[in-house]
Amino acid sequence: MGSLLDVPGIRVGHAQRTEDGWLTGVTAVVLPPGSTGGVDVRGGGPGTIESDALDPSTLVQTVDGIALCGGSAYGLAAASGVQLWLEQQGQGYPVAGGVVPIVPGAVIFDLGRGGDFTARPDALMGFDAAAACAGLAETPDGGLRGCVGAGTGAVIGRNTYKGGVGMASIRIPGGPVPGPPGRPEVSLPDGIVVGALAVVNAAGMPVFDGAPPPVLEEHWPGGVLGPMSGEPEALNTTLAVVATNAALSPAECRRLATAAHAGLARALNPSHTQVDGDTVFGVSTGGIGFDRSTEAGRVVGLMSVQIAAADAVRAAILDGVRSATAVTTPAGTWERYPAP
Repeated sequence: MGSLLDVPGIRVGHAQRTEDGWLTGVTAVVLPPGSTGGVDVRGGGPGTIESDALDPSTLVQTVDGIALCGGSAYGLAAASGVQLWLEQQGQGYPVAGGVVPIVPGAVIFDLGRGGDFTARPDALMGFDAAAACAGLAETPDGGLRGCVGAGTGAVIGRNTYKGGVGMASIRIPGGPVPGPPGRPEVSLPDGIVVGALAVVNAAGMPVFDGAPPPVLEEHWPGGVLGPMSGEPEALNTTLAVVATNAALSPAECRRLATAAHAGLARALNPSHTQVDGDTVFGVSTGGIGFDRSTEAGRVVGLMSVQIAAADAVRAAILDGVRSATAVTTPAGTWERYPAP
């Protein structure tokens, strides 16, 4: 299964509250200096901050951290806490007098699921999430999954089952692989890893290999395309961070995020709906370059990473469903999804 932490240099931290009307949290993904990033937003109801900073044409070509938050649009305030923690570490874009950390973020809708609509993440919770960040050598990654961080108040299946945080990784074998038709084979370097972290708060239902498809009509009146209410519980979102140690430009990170959305669509049915804010961040920590001396080498290298990104995001989403546990609050009870 693996985790996002299998990508060297990446750290993950969570902060959450689950008492006195609270059921929400923040997940901070802290990146090594010099990382590059991109983003692709596909859902119809997104909530993001600093996503424009990841445009390949902008001034700053690096990213320092990513904030994934509960609290809907209110929760975007937590991203500033992640930024403040990074400033204390001296990491960010250098300017006169200090640094400015580049911290894009996105939110899920979990307002009121603990019983108090006003209980949502703020800058302090974002700071605490970043301060809790740990790498693979520092903590077992199992403690970073389930109903933690931004997954604390997550639910799936149109407010039916509990969702959560999941992770996965894929190691791309080094060595020769077939090139494009009519072209010579291409050799990939050893050591490329693609990891993913997902916060699963989807309107749709998970799709597991070998399991019968979910009966959507039980949760979506009128079928998949039936009418939906405007009630708060109808609002959702799945967020993901997919990262690799393959050296990618900001534009290539954006394409990595785009390819990873295929994994989201394979894991959830339906996905990218009008009430989902589905957003994927693509990140490269660098360190391992692949052969770009020929067009075939460049294309095969990029495609290998993109294919792994889709597979890793799908696995991370399903891991998030499996890792979630039942929760009861004054607002309701959400049981664990009966995953195979």
